[in-house]
This record gives sequence, C-alpha cells and structure tokens, in this order.
Amino acid sequence: MKNLIVGAALLAASLTATAADQAILDRYNKTCVVCHASGAAGAPKTGSAEDWKPRLEKGLDKLVVSAKNGLNAMPPKGMCTDCSDADYKALIQYMSTAKK
Repeated sequence: MKNLIVGAALLAASLTATAADQAILDRYNKTCVVCHASGAAGAPKTGSAEDWKPRLEKGLDKLVVSAKNGLNAMPPKGMCTDCSDADYKALIQYMSTAKK
C-alpha cells in the first residue's frame, strides 16, 4: 500500500511539472519565439548557452526587469502583457537552457 501511495504521489508531481512545462512552452510560443528562435535584432537565441551566458551573469532578477521594461529592440514586457515575474523567470530559464 505504501508503494502505491508513493507511486501515485510521484505520478501526480510528474503530471504537475509536465503541465507547468507545457504552460511555459505555450506562453513562449505565443510571445517569445518570433525573436528568440531566430535571434532577430540581437535577441539571445533559445537554447544557446553562449548567447545567454553574459546575460545570466547579470542575474535572473535583472533579466526580469529588462524584460518588463524592454531592452534594445525588445518592447516592454516582451509581448507578454500579462506575464508575472514568475512567468518571466520561467521563460528566461526555458530559453537559456541548452536544447539537445
């Protein structure tokens, strides 16, 4: 019985993580992909550790501020008018993680 409960808890946690990951991916595809997939106007490319490294060195909180205020060609809020700070952090983490 204990193994069944632990297994159910792990499955629930996995489904929650997957739903959260899908929500971030959906938001990315609606608001960030146009510039960050191609590197348009100097945007750091999604999945490029090299592009993101100097930005991440500034710290995640500063990147969130830049996303909210706009930076260079990126408009304020980066086309995500309803993003929270947590959403911006999740999007930055998604985009800055090297893709395999």
